[in-house]
Amino acid sequence: MEVFCWNSSRPLVMGILNVTPDSFSDGGRDPDAASAVARARQMASDGVDIIDIGGESTRPGAPAVSAAEELQRVLPVIERLAQELAGEPPGEPNRGAVRQEPHPPLLSIDTTKAVVAEQALAAGARIVNDISALRQDPAMRSVVRDSGAGLVLMHRQGTPATMQQNPQYTDVVREVWDFLAERIEFAVAGGVKKSQIAVDPGLGFGKTVEHNRQLLAGLEQFRMLGCPILVGASRKSFLGQLLNRPVSERLPGSLAAAAWAVTHGAQIVRAHDVAATVDVVRLITAMQQKN
Repeated sequence: MEVFCWNSSRPLVMGILNVTPDSFSDGGRDPDAASAVARARQMASDGVDIIDIGGESTRPGAPAVSAAEELQRVLPVIERLAQELAGEPPGEPNRGAVRQEPHPPLLSIDTTKAVVAEQALAAGARIVNDISALRQDPAMRSVVRDSGAGLVLMHRQGTPATMQQNPQYTDVVREVWDFLAERIEFAVAGGVKKSQIAVDPGLGFGKTVEHNRQLLAGLEQFRMLGCPILVGASRKSFLGQLLNRPVSERLPGSLAAAAWAVTHGAQIVRAHDVAATVDVVRLITAMQQKN
């Protein structure tokens, strides 16, 4: 069994591929496998490192989806992409600031269900992005351990149905940090290697605009967790509220948030607009290189 390791020498871009009818920004954009695969091909051409495939919306108020329906949405996409894209460790072999050519991205499954993760990994995914941080399905930890897959642990207060009703914290950075530390410990205690784990402070998942701002401002503190940091700010409502922009006009804010994240400790940024985000990350990485 090959064990995944987050060992890239440069920041990575994770492209969002929602195979759902109701995601907050792009729900219904890719209603079938052929459409989703075509968009994934474009992401690969644009230089994405990871394609995160989700079959259940996690927007505020979203209804739950059965495992069978989720699998029906994501498996055909993963199977076709796995045949087309020869996965290799993110950042390899094109190390450094500038990619010389498009490279095969890795596939990630965005799910909280162990059965979905297990089948997606068998079909060719290499990473499990679990927004419940192993809390929703007790079997998820063993699926990750036994497969050697990469794992993203995200903080979320409440559930998609309730998380934005009245989120409250005394110290949001401290509380999110403590939660992620506990979740890392839980995963490792179950046999998952720490090198498999990345952490996500969960912008927009049970947070007010001010909570999200504080998390971004305090992002460097999460480095002390000893795992790569993933930030997903793309098109989120807090950007719209800060900038007074609808979803269709949030690209500049999304890119600014990605730039801030990369310069303050994030190793992975999750984005809808892959080509523009790749350019931002590429330029920042070039500026950070030592002569």
